[in-house]
Amino acid sequence: MNDRSIPTLQTQRLVLRPMAEADFPAYADFLASPRAAGLGGPLSLRQAWGLFCHDIACWNLFGHGALIIDRRADGTCVGQVGISHGPLFPEKELGWLLYEGHEGQGYATEAARSLRDWAAQALGLRELVSYIAPNNASSAALAERLGAVRDLVADRPDPNDLVYRHKLTTARR
Repeated sequence: MNDRSIPTLQTQRLVLRPMAEADFPAYADFLASPRAAGLGGPLSLRQAWGLFCHDIACWNLFGHGALIIDRRADGTCVGQVGISHGPLFPEKELGWLLYEGHEGQGYATEAARSLRDWAAQALGLRELVSYIAPNNASSAALAERLGAVRDLVADRPDPNDLVYRHKLTTARR
């Protein structure tokens, strides 16, 4: 096991911070809703807890994981961004989710860009992928805004997923 500190990242409008037990109810509510269809949901409380623990455990196992997205202005939690890996994901995956009412404001783009750039600089990663459900046009558009391109031959956790490949450089900002 590795002792790796979990970073807190800040952008102009957001704070990306380590997950805490108090974050679980909103996370579980999201995963229990139809909005979680692209993540295999709706999911039970037990399944949500397993994914929540996975997101935290990735930090110790791989040196990356998920961060909660809070709005700087008022501390409101708007979602989560993370880099996942392990047996659930063929490659290191940059993923994001926003809680209801927080879409369309650029939060996911800002958070994903920040974590992606941190991964390039702090971990020296050169690539990430994003696995996106084929009917999730907003996430596909977000991946493209981040500069990712479709990879038609990449392995994927679900055969129907779209795969977007992010090429990283340490010079990105």
